[in-house]
Amino acid sequence: MKIGLRIFLGYFLIVAITGFLLAQVFVAQVKPGVRQAMEDTLVDTANVLAELATDDFLAGRIDDGAFARRVRAMAGRDYGAQIWGFGKRTSQYRIYVTDARGIVVFDSAGRDVGRDYSRWNDVYLTLRGRYGARSTRSEYADPNSTVMHVAAPIRDAGGRIAGVLTVAKPNRAIAPFIERSQRAVWRWGALLLGVSLATGLLAAWWLSRQLGALRRYANAVTAGERAPLPRTTGEFGELGHALETMRTQLEGKQYVEQYVHTLTHEMKSPLAAIRGSAELLEGPLDEADRTRFAATIRAQSERLAQMIDKMLALAAVEHRRRLEHPEALSLAEVVADAAAQCDTRLSQAGLRLSLDLAPGLPPVHGDRFLLRQAVVNLIGNAMDFSPPGEAIEVVLHAQDGRQRVEVRDRGPGVPEYALGRVFERFYSLPRPGNGSRSSGLGLPFVAEVAALHGGEASLVNRDGGGAVAVLVVRG
Repeated sequence: MKIGLRIFLGYFLIVAITGFLLAQVFVAQVKPGVRQAMEDTLVDTANVLAELATDDFLAGRIDDGAFARRVRAMAGRDYGAQIWGFGKRTSQYRIYVTDARGIVVFDSAGRDVGRDYSRWNDVYLTLRGRYGARSTRSEYADPNSTVMHVAAPIRDAGGRIAGVLTVAKPNRAIAPFIERSQRAVWRWGALLLGVSLATGLLAAWWLSRQLGALRRYANAVTAGERAPLPRTTGEFGELGHALETMRTQLEGKQYVEQYVHTLTHEMKSPLAAIRGSAELLEGPLDEADRTRFAATIRAQSERLAQMIDKMLALAAVEHRRRLEHPEALSLAEVVADAAAQCDTRLSQAGLRLSLDLAPGLPPVHGDRFLLRQAVVNLIGNAMDFSPPGEAIEVVLHAQDGRQRVEVRDRGPGVPEYALGRVFERFYSLPRPGNGSRSSGLGLPFVAEVAALHGGEASLVNRDGGGAVAVLVVRG
């Protein structure tokens, strides 16, 4: 079973059980909650009516006095009320009064006058100074026929309990409100459950998608494919970058080995030429051949020296903590010298170089050779990525008290995943066309030279396509 499906099923189970239990609790609490509210109202009503009935009760005219007439008149009143969508036209109260013995002396329904109610809880408890209430079925076989009775004491002038007034109301009167509340709870519960499940499905899909992308990426890397890092977010993004870092480090190690093998192979050719020329020089030769073979030895020796210097240059600059003998120099002249050094290679590649050197810049203190080699490396890097016929722009200007060299090209630019790593040692991107890679030592060399001169190096993508390599030197 896929992890996304397992996550969804687990989430579904938790949400479903939680939603069902909550709905059950809410529904179970609706009915008692509404009845408790009705009981509270009946308590107030019973006590108010007990006060109003006191005079007639103590005067012995409770069944035919003003209180009785008003209560009976209430039965004919048209309420015309709308309570949250439910109409109410008549009273559903029943009011009865008992004397100190529990005998009914007034009944608004007119049916139980003279009966003994002394054993009903509402009357029994109230006569003894306690809160009296009961809920009794009007029809024994019908559980929905319960009627709530709430009593209040009628006291004489001395504060003694002389009688009891009870207000009764059928629970059926509040049944529509209870049913509607329960339906609302179930309806909203179902809606919330649906939304929760949709959210869980979306979250499970998102998690499965992120994990699936990383899994496919890892499988592709394992298979040796050049798979791009998938776009992931949050901790999955961090995991993806960790995988990419691991991949590039492993590739870096492999590339160093390949670079050493390539360098060794490149050294064999000049060594073979030197050996062959030396063997020929040992024999009898005319002056022209001797001169030609001696020139070959010199040229191949210089080639070997350049290759060795390239390997040692970065190591040398990395171990330097400061410039030993800085000199005042014109950075514009250094850039012009570097451009001149690249003329031949530019012509062979079919590229043009455009120089924009701000005049009148003050001299900088630094190492001429290192700065020139750094600019050469930047121009060479731009040449590697520029299509034939395009121009490479080299711009020098001052900024915030420092001088800034920008080398701009119109190549494919730098992928987002590589922008933060191009200055790492041995890290290199494939060149357009043939897919070859450099040694990965040129840009690290530039960064080290910039740091020695109190500046920094950077590489960013250019608007409209291409990249901008920047070397900043302290003025």
